[in-house]
Amino acid sequence: MELTARNIIKGDRIIWTVLLLLSLLSLLIIYSSTGALSYRMAGGVTWHYLVRQAGFLFIGFCIILVMVHIIPVKIYSMAALILVYASIGFLGLAVFLKLTGHAGDSSGRTLDLGFISFQPAELAKIALIMFTARVLGKNQKTKEELSKAFKRIIFFSVIICALIFISDFSTAALLFLTIMSMMFVGRIPYKYLLLVIASGLLALAVIYFTTDYLPDRYTRVKTIKGRIERFIFGDPSSEMGITQADYASLAIYEGGLIGKGPGHSDVSNYMAAAYNDFIFAIIVEEYGLIFGGIIILLYMIFFFRSVIIMRRATRTFPAFLVAGLTLVLVFQAMINIGVSSGVLPVTGQPLPWVSMGGTSLLFTSVAFGCILSVSYQNQKDKSIGGQQPVQVNAPDEDISMQ
Repeated sequence: MELTARNIIKGDRIIWTVLLLLSLLSLLIIYSSTGALSYRMAGGVTWHYLVRQAGFLFIGFCIILVMVHIIPVKIYSMAALILVYASIGFLGLAVFLKLTGHAGDSSGRTLDLGFISFQPAELAKIALIMFTARVLGKNQKTKEELSKAFKRIIFFSVIICALIFISDFSTAALLFLTIMSMMFVGRIPYKYLLLVIASGLLALAVIYFTTDYLPDRYTRVKTIKGRIERFIFGDPSSEMGITQADYASLAIYEGGLIGKGPGHSDVSNYMAAAYNDFIFAIIVEEYGLIFGGIIILLYMIFFFRSVIIMRRATRTFPAFLVAGLTLVLVFQAMINIGVSSGVLPVTGQPLPWVSMGGTSLLFTSVAFGCILSVSYQNQKDKSIGGQQPVQVNAPDEDISMQ
């Protein structure tokens, strides 16, 4: 068979186009925002991080292609529970190393296994979403099944999000919000969801007001309280103009409508997270607010195309899987943009597929790979005159056939 773009690029072509455009933007902005860092860390080689990002993007595209062409969608359902248990194990190990002072980094987010270093929370996000999609897909017939599904989902969600919370509050909150949204779509009774929300708010209130009495080793919890207070009451350090949020606001202000031009960012030389958590601010500084709006539009296009994929799915598990992975990626993008623009408190969420990343970018590629795999499966079902699209509230009769 002749290798052509049509033969290689399977699944929703609009989402593929969005990924290609975000990749080009990522390379441009990573190169301009890491010039000074690369000069210091790579012996004067200013394109060091550009090559690194290009390499991870290439591997990411390869992962997506392998998932779309080789791995059947039913495998994700079969692997969901195994991945959940593996995530709990890795998260528990990371917490243990953190509490014993042997964490791979200061925050305990990264787990170093010697041959590979990665963030267990990234694996946990995909695993828990797959598991939730599986459980919801199998329990849609009666109220008793919905109640059973809720109990199973909330049990594992609390365990995983609690383990993530110890070192990364924003990721724990992002994942829990995504799972709650999936259960809402999956017709879980409102009384259960409202009970969870009330319990969560109560737990946050207790943590907030008891933080000062916790031992010094719980620095991440105290950091969360500090960020909330700085967002509500203002940061005393901002009077000197030295906070990351101040630099982000300055970058957006200097960018204006049309920006200062590619590679002309000044603020990125003073921001520690210019290529990651605050990358949207640097994009606006160089390319302007108009281009920033285009970035938001790309994520919205991805969202709406994913909704179409979900509605065309012939089984409930793929539909819920696409819904969950789409929501977590879009929520993450909106949080990054909100933090950069000063709308939300400072957190540590990168801009999906744009921010500089390592294994986290590869896990993001797995999420895109799952979505495009479902899209390709929909196309194959349609081409052979297969099944009609199914509503997400209709149960899977045989999950092994997904």
